[in-house]
Amino acid sequence: MNAICPNHNCKVYSQSLFQVKDGFYYRRDDSRYIQRFKCKICYRKYSNATLTLEKYQKKRRINYILRANLSSGMSMRASAYNLKVSQKTIERKLIYLSKKAKIRQLEFLNIIKQNPVHDVQLDDLISSVHTKLKPVSVSVVIDAKNYIVLGAKVAEIPAFGKLAKLSRKKYGRRVNQHPLVLQNLLNDLTEVVHRSALIKTDEHKMYPLIIKNTFPCSRHKVFKSLPASIAGMGELKTKKYDPLFAINHTLASFRYGIDRLIRRTWCTSKSPEHLQMHIDIFLDYYNEKKLWKRFKSKKIKKIPMAM
Repeated sequence: MNAICPNHNCKVYSQSLFQVKDGFYYRRDDSRYIQRFKCKICYRKYSNATLTLEKYQKKRRINYILRANLSSGMSMRASAYNLKVSQKTIERKLIYLSKKAKIRQLEFLNIIKQNPVHDVQLDDLISSVHTKLKPVSVSVVIDAKNYIVLGAKVAEIPAFGKLAKLSRKKYGRRVNQHPLVLQNLLNDLTEVVHRSALIKTDEHKMYPLIIKNTFPCSRHKVFKSLPASIAGMGELKTKKYDPLFAINHTLASFRYGIDRLIRRTWCTSKSPEHLQMHIDIFLDYYNEKKLWKRFKSKKIKKIPMAM
């Protein structure tokens, strides 16, 4: 019996001590019989599916396929067409999959806390929301040894370069959320990254102060930004040896796997929140692939993560 009493006013709330089986019901969506339960204290009836995120879903079969599609460069509209569902269904699934991905990522980080990361690389990926005049920055932190993404957060930033004047004229001055978001991202990883870890970044002026505040005992190495190559989504560099290859390769994978991050694309984000949801889904999918390859090479069948 995996179910627990969902009644907040019950004396045995979130417990399974005083529950009895109460028959089955047939779930047509995935052709399964689901066990029902009844609490002997409050007489509330529930099942194994009552407290799950998939509750009330009518298209459960497409969840796994849609997660792979959204993490493999396919747009939401194309996914809806191929899976023969409405675009509204895909929009709702995006919210559901992002919640699921955040839960899995927290479980994964709790495992890493047992053996904190010693080699970290940090960089930002520049994209936009709705128009090039509304740029956003995606701060990404990775484990440089295993190419595993530890965290990624979206922040609104002011327009820069030739578009700065036009952006201020059309949309006014935009608040720079990058310092606060980056600080929050590193604060969330204080138990995941070792206190004396080696952190590699480029020459961004904001990195030294924020890293020193969050990881005062860490070793921070700064490398000069190199010109990008034609291949690699504009993220990989031209030189033979790139000290920041791990983070640049990861950012290239972000642009390749998330259609709205491709430099020349018809797909654009309409809000930073939806972009963050899509990134959370890709991050979970990307880490799962990396873990599978890592443990498969060691001939370990069970991966220590809730897949």
